[in-house]
Amino acid sequence: MLQIKSQRPTFQPELREIPIARVHVCMHVLGSFRNDVRAKRAALALHEAGLHISVLDIESEPADCRDALHRGHPVTHEDIDGIHVRHMPVQRSFVTTRFKRWALARAAWMFLRSAARLVRTPADVYHALDLPALPACYIAARVRRKPIIFDSYELPLSTLAKEEIRGSRKLLQRIMAPLLKHMLPRCAAVIAVSPPIAREIARRYPRARVSVVRNILPYTPVKRSNRLREHLGLPSSTRIALYQGYLQADRGLDRLVQAARYLEPDIGIVIMGKAKDQTQAQLEALIASEGVSNRVKILPSAPYDELLIWTSSADVGLLLYSPEYSLNVRMCLPNKLFEFLMVGLPVLSTRLVAVAEIIDTRQVGKIVNALEPEAIGKAINAILRDPDALAQMRKNALQAAREEFYWEKEQQNLLDLYENIFAQ
Repeated sequence: MLQIKSQRPTFQPELREIPIARVHVCMHVLGSFRNDVRAKRAALALHEAGLHISVLDIESEPADCRDALHRGHPVTHEDIDGIHVRHMPVQRSFVTTRFKRWALARAAWMFLRSAARLVRTPADVYHALDLPALPACYIAARVRRKPIIFDSYELPLSTLAKEEIRGSRKLLQRIMAPLLKHMLPRCAAVIAVSPPIAREIARRYPRARVSVVRNILPYTPVKRSNRLREHLGLPSSTRIALYQGYLQADRGLDRLVQAARYLEPDIGIVIMGKAKDQTQAQLEALIASEGVSNRVKILPSAPYDELLIWTSSADVGLLLYSPEYSLNVRMCLPNKLFEFLMVGLPVLSTRLVAVAEIIDTRQVGKIVNALEPEAIGKAINAILRDPDALAQMRKNALQAAREEFYWEKEQQNLLDLYENIFAQ
């Protein structure tokens, strides 16, 4: 069994270490590696286990250039946390609009660029980080006659509501559907982020070899803070229901704003994260029209190394996505759930299959079965109204994070997967 030599929590069982040959893994992501937390965890886990890791990603320039001396001059190579990363510079407009305007043409252009770079990169295995990176990695692996691993961040081709798939994106999905049926069974492994998504991928592609590696953060004990109340100038008696993550259409944030009018006087909602499209402007307009500006606050995303400090200052974490939005949403297992558990934050969630299973078995929160704003508001009131139950859920959440939901344990699934490939 591959074993990482870095320090682990003392409660993790001792693992048997089996040496393997040093192999070269070429990872590819059609995004910024430095900002892809899941990609960095996987790369570092493999690197620390003795594998040689290189990454091909894209970065907009010059805004993402960290060295002022290089502004206006794209950085094409750098080491990030000990991982050698090669960048394909693109205009910032590509990152923000690649799946909206001219989606098919943009996808083809990036596929050709990526495939050409990857084919010229000798490696022992190619690791595609999410669906956009898969076609180019697949071509490189076939040309080089090497195995390919597909790390699927979501359920492929099932992320959007049907009515939102239009134009060139709809055509792109029609092209990708038969390609996936061809590629996935030929992958050495397919990685899914939740058990329901793994089962669905296995159902759609019966010959695919699917494993689960959940998007869990390293074990990080954090003391409760008062960061949110201090930042917003709220009294210490204010109880905070927190949403953190991207501000986007499938997160149910409009219903959350509308639920604010049903909250008890000392409860507020904080929405913290990076906006996509016009979501923040739409939410701010809704807050104004609902007259709840004193109850709902929107904050930008916190630096990742400070995120848990902000999270720990809330009283309940919210995952109120609509299960009916898409099959991917219904089966998702957001990293935000594990961030909440890591700081002992009870969770209020809609009935998302994988999330509800953890909440029910670990008793770390409550499930909202109705999506109407009034039902959501009353559910927030109810979970915050019982301090004894809240304290028990907090204790259960911290215990779950210590015993099961931490990356030092979860990464073993990734290492076992790699060992099995090279043991064949």
